[in-house]
Amino acid sequence: MAQPITITSIASISSLGINTEDIWANYKHSNHLLKEATFEGKAAWVSSLSESEKSEIRALRSSNTKYQSLDDSVLYGIFTARRAVANAGWEEKDNFGVNIGSSRGATGLFEKYHKEFLQKGTTALLTSPTTTLGNISSWIAHDLKTKGPIISHSITCSSALHAILNGVAWIRSGMVEKFLAGGSEAPLTSFTIAQMRALKIYTRNDKSEYPCRALDLSKIKNSMVLGEGAGVACLEYGIGKRPLAIIEGIGFATEPLEHNISLSADAGCLQDSMLMAMEDINPKEVDIIVMHAPGTIKGDKSEFTAIQQIFGNSIPSLTTNKWKVGHTFGASGILSVEMAILMLQHQRFLGVPFMRINPPQKINRVLINAVGFGGNAVSILLKNPKN
Repeated sequence: MAQPITITSIASISSLGINTEDIWANYKHSNHLLKEATFEGKAAWVSSLSESEKSEIRALRSSNTKYQSLDDSVLYGIFTARRAVANAGWEEKDNFGVNIGSSRGATGLFEKYHKEFLQKGTTALLTSPTTTLGNISSWIAHDLKTKGPIISHSITCSSALHAILNGVAWIRSGMVEKFLAGGSEAPLTSFTIAQMRALKIYTRNDKSEYPCRALDLSKIKNSMVLGEGAGVACLEYGIGKRPLAIIEGIGFATEPLEHNISLSADAGCLQDSMLMAMEDINPKEVDIIVMHAPGTIKGDKSEFTAIQQIFGNSIPSLTTNKWKVGHTFGASGILSVEMAILMLQHQRFLGVPFMRINPPQKINRVLINAVGFGGNAVSILLKNPKN
């Protein structure tokens, strides 16, 4: 019997915090972590790093002269990768692979350089190398001194889970035994907020108790909120000494492009990816689904419809973290994986406070979904390593 692939360490940075204790504590309370900020004179709800977290990133930036010209998305990735690798006990000689996905990459830096170009007609020396998509994974590999394969990609909001797919594929191929996979996103800019508002999917500036109503199928207006953050997981071949979770199944699918967003009413791509991830597992054995649920009317409903099609009358307990931390685009999937691991570890269901959902009696298997523009869906099935 083939050895499984396990997650042996995971680290993140978001409005939830940077260490496991704080992240778990913030998950347990029913308050959201969203706040209003001003972009080009207009207020918008966002989920941003705390001042103490920003201080950690500033310290990282100033620690190396080469890091001073990097985008926040790169620094978030380096910061979390260091912590994940240290917790896993990996060394340089391991030559592990690196794949950090991002929906938009060096968002802030690209917009800064483009604005300067429009004003001056010229651009800075390091514009191109510091705004390319490969910038994130390559700098992480450089910082960790690994000589393994380095991959960068953008598959919109499913980018981080696609990184896990790649890690699993490389390990199964026998070309590496360890792989660093995740996502990083720093999208809190005026232009990005304006793009989401143009799509009419962003939450309005009301004073609701919960500005983002992710998973609320009765909402009558879109309520997506953007967040920033990064997460990185260490994948290894075999059980090892301290596995956090077993990757029991992976699934992926793409819908035919009928329009730019391309997600059908019954989210056929998610149906296919969930079925592939579960493979021979009885759907009744899945205890929780961490939904993508971005907080939009159509997005949430189509994913729920897909779940109904697959699970029928045996729908697992449903949850999401976007009501609390916002939608971190390409990093959102890895934050959902972290949430799933915490529920497996603590055997406690983390629900949505404005939704009545019965918690499972036990937590042995958790299915995580992610889907992005273009109808690119990924599902990851995690199993409790203690069972």
